[in-house]
Amino acid sequence: MTKRILDVENLIAGYIPEVNILNGCNVHVDEGEFVGIIGPNGAGKSTLLKALLGMCGVRDGTVHLNGENVTGLKAHELITKGVGYVPQTNNVFPSLTVKENLEMGCFLKPEVFEQRLEAVMEMFPKLRERAGQKARGLSGGERQMVAMGRALMLEPKLLLLDEPSAGLSPALQDEVFLQCRRINKTGVAILMVEQNARRCLQVAGRGYVLDQGKNAYSGTGRELLQDPNVIELYLGSLSRATGG
Repeated sequence: MTKRILDVENLIAGYIPEVNILNGCNVHVDEGEFVGIIGPNGAGKSTLLKALLGMCGVRDGTVHLNGENVTGLKAHELITKGVGYVPQTNNVFPSLTVKENLEMGCFLKPEVFEQRLEAVMEMFPKLRERAGQKARGLSGGERQMVAMGRALMLEPKLLLLDEPSAGLSPALQDEVFLQCRRINKTGVAILMVEQNARRCLQVAGRGYVLDQGKNAYSGTGRELLQDPNVIELYLGSLSRATGG
């Protein structure tokens, strides 16, 4: 029987008192699954990740991780429970080298650094070449590799990705999506928020469409790509918005 790693039920959350961004959102991720979340700007996609990580106020609903109620727990507490997170912006330390950035991913368990460093560099060979280089001198795609590599240093069971293709060229976007697939094939479950709707649904096994802070549609990536309502209401406009 497949184990459910994340279960989000009827989540209501926001940043300002009495102003909700999420209005009863429901999402689940099973062990080893790759789930994508798409939707128009302002739909609550990134807010959902921040609510999961205790970075905005949860007014109602629950978040369960491996059956444990973790609603409102802070990001550092969730990291110890097997969650990795890659934010959309400011996701590397520019003044540190690639190796030092990866070391920061092990700050809770420094004793595993050397072992995990080798594993992450095997997954991202380019990081081995850039190990001594300051992160500020890396390309956008390389910085994204560093951010994902750092999130993997503690061997998370669930990886949360916020717009991993943002600001990248189409070629680099494809590279990032392929890296996400490779990570998922190692057994890490992924919940990815992504503005490039079509590519997100192409790489994710299952997806959700959020609109006005709640679920509009859900299904396999293929089902959503072929759903006439999703195509008409979301994929066309989102594709034009992202140039995809």
